[in-house]
Amino acid sequence: MFIVNVEGAIYKDGKWLVITRSTKEEHAGGTLALVGGKVDVEGNTLEILERTVKRECDEEVGIMIKDAVTFVYSSSFVTEDGRHVINMVFLCEYESGTATNRSPDEVEAVHWMTHDEIMDHPLTPPWTKESIRRVALARK
Repeated sequence: MFIVNVEGAIYKDGKWLVITRSTKEEHAGGTLALVGGKVDVEGNTLEILERTVKRECDEEVGIMIKDAVTFVYSSSFVTEDGRHVINMVFLCEYESGTATNRSPDEVEAVHWMTHDEIMDHPLTPPWTKESIRRVALARK
């Protein structure tokens, strides 16, 4: 059984919205990441991934994104405690809001950073670099 996780890549004014994950987080605490989270069980439903991306962006950082989100890529990994995760990354279009830390248990800090700033940052893990590389290509 997999946990399904989604991440939203939001671009505005030449910068990407990234967070520093809370050090309380079980997986990759203290690293830079895109905004996202686990898909909740909803039974039979449509567009669950897209709704989850929108919900996570609002809950974690107070940003509203437009309805149309673009799937970019998926990956899988196994957490330190042996849970299998499918991660899906979506390119999102900013709609409104000011990025703030609305979820201190999950988010340590909120940043708008350029592509190069993210790639050069010492707390950016390889998977976040891969996501930024892919969403930047998808934007073009």
